[in-house]
Amino acid sequence: MSMVMSRHVFTSESVSEGHPDKVCDQISDSVLDYCLAQDPESRVACEVLATTDFIVLSGEISSTAVIDEKDYAAIARRVVREIGYRDSGLGFSADTAEILVKIHAQSPDISMGVTAATSQTGEQGAGDQGMMFGFACSDTPQLMPAPIFYAHQIMARLAELRHSDPERYAFLRPDAKSQVSLWYENGRPVGLKNLVVSHQHTPEMREEQLRTVVAQVAQEILPAAWLSQLSPKEYLINPTGRFVQGGPMGDTGLTGRKIIVDSYGGMGRHGGGAFSGKDPSKVDRSAAYMARYAAKNIVAAGLARTCEIQVAYAIGRAVPVSINVNTFGTGTVADEALAEVLQQGTVFDFRPAEIIKSLSLKTPRGWSYRQTAVYGHFGREIFPWEQTDKAAALRQALS
Repeated sequence: MSMVMSRHVFTSESVSEGHPDKVCDQISDSVLDYCLAQDPESRVACEVLATTDFIVLSGEISSTAVIDEKDYAAIARRVVREIGYRDSGLGFSADTAEILVKIHAQSPDISMGVTAATSQTGEQGAGDQGMMFGFACSDTPQLMPAPIFYAHQIMARLAELRHSDPERYAFLRPDAKSQVSLWYENGRPVGLKNLVVSHQHTPEMREEQLRTVVAQVAQEILPAAWLSQLSPKEYLINPTGRFVQGGPMGDTGLTGRKIIVDSYGGMGRHGGGAFSGKDPSKVDRSAAYMARYAAKNIVAAGLARTCEIQVAYAIGRAVPVSINVNTFGTGTVADEALAEVLQQGTVFDFRPAEIIKSLSLKTPRGWSYRQTAVYGHFGREIFPWEQTDKAAALRQALS
């Protein structure tokens, strides 16, 4: 009997640190880093808007950190300058942007359910209701879906070149996007169908300059066997032919608008809650990190080739109202058995206070929240939720 081969294409995109939405995410998370460094118990929900030479910081912050409007403005200007928006001719500059700060204290009704001492159960409850997802698969050594992983890698490398050799790559400006389309056969990535890169540039740049550097980066990042399937001449580079006006001047940015770029590139579901600008008492962020941690360890343990975990909470309650595991038929044990292990809380404890403790989310060491705000919150070993140190414990719990 002959075997029918399943073949399809899957596409994911990434955006650069200079993309308008990512400018906002980085400012929001830099405010969070600043507050937590002074007061690990800070409650932060910081939203940012950026448009032509104008930045708005808004939201709710309760903290003993010493911070005023001038501090918020200084944080925003530092981030914008480090990204590369230093020229007023770009329509958005660290030195000339007007900054408006509208931040107040967290609602006492939310705080009452999130603070252990005042919650009805005596435990720290979830900061909101909602469901979060974690995902892992064996596409890459990092156990990330290949399309989003390589799209991030391309953006990160182009930014690295721009920063490390500004004279040679003076034609590159901060705003950019990448899009990777891969062929899959029987659930595994086997080839490159399309590569799209749109990169903001100087008016005098020649198309061949950008095409050359993209081809160089593709050779560094993508598997060699895939590159032979698509000539660099076939890469779609700035398909409109021109990308001079970009960044917040070209398109208004908002915190939390790139949730699919932040997570799994569309492969694996998303609960809808953004990550950036939120302290870890918000389960939109912390539980999504824990769900990724658990899913990655399940795949690393050889218990499944693909794993998606859903966890759901009620506001003010510590124990999740539900945990679901789906291995899409790739598991070596029943999905129900994996869910039961997670629900027991002995290997992975999904109560908010325990998530924060196990991942050290109030006191980051060797990483920062700003780093999560570009090139994805998942897939880089610097983050504690990317470790696979629970694989043996999972196998033991299931034995």
